[in-house]
Amino acid sequence: MDKRKEENLRVKRDITNTLFALMQRKSLAEITVSELVRGAGVARASFYRNYASKEDVLVTLVRDVLELFRRSIHESPEGLYARENILLSFQFFARYRSYMLDLCRSGFSLLILEELNHFHESIEGTMPSSSMERYSLYMYIGALFNTAVTWLADEHPAAPEIMADYFYHKLHTCTMLAPGDH
Repeated sequence: MDKRKEENLRVKRDITNTLFALMQRKSLAEITVSELVRGAGVARASFYRNYASKEDVLVTLVRDVLELFRRSIHESPEGLYARENILLSFQFFARYRSYMLDLCRSGFSLLILEELNHFHESIEGTMPSSSMERYSLYMYIGALFNTAVTWLADEHPAAPEIMADYFYHKLHTCTMLAPGDH
């Protein structure tokens, strides 16, 4: 990698890490760009060369992680629902645990969920807006996200392999109750 790209990656990493450190003490709205660039040790121009806003730092982080995930997906007839890809999901959630939990604690769960929705739609392709296939995709995303966040918040979380096996089993054995079947 050339030196300019390496330096830009360092700048983005430092800005992101500084933003998360500042978010431990105050809300995103209370953090100024001046405070952020000073803490990161970068020029204000470097911030605006990479980001349009403080919120954009968070969106970019989520998108960058999802792009890494995209490059790691296993080809399978089951697609994203394959056990290997579910395991990969839990491994990624574990790898970025502190970011995930900090984003959720700071009120950015919806941002993550929206990015997950866009990401999964881009993988699965266009579906009619009211198709059962699309609803199934959103059920999967919501269940995976909620399960992962709860799992990550556990003081002693189970191994990603255990979570993937459990989630895969539940995904393939759950049935929906008909109205009135309680």
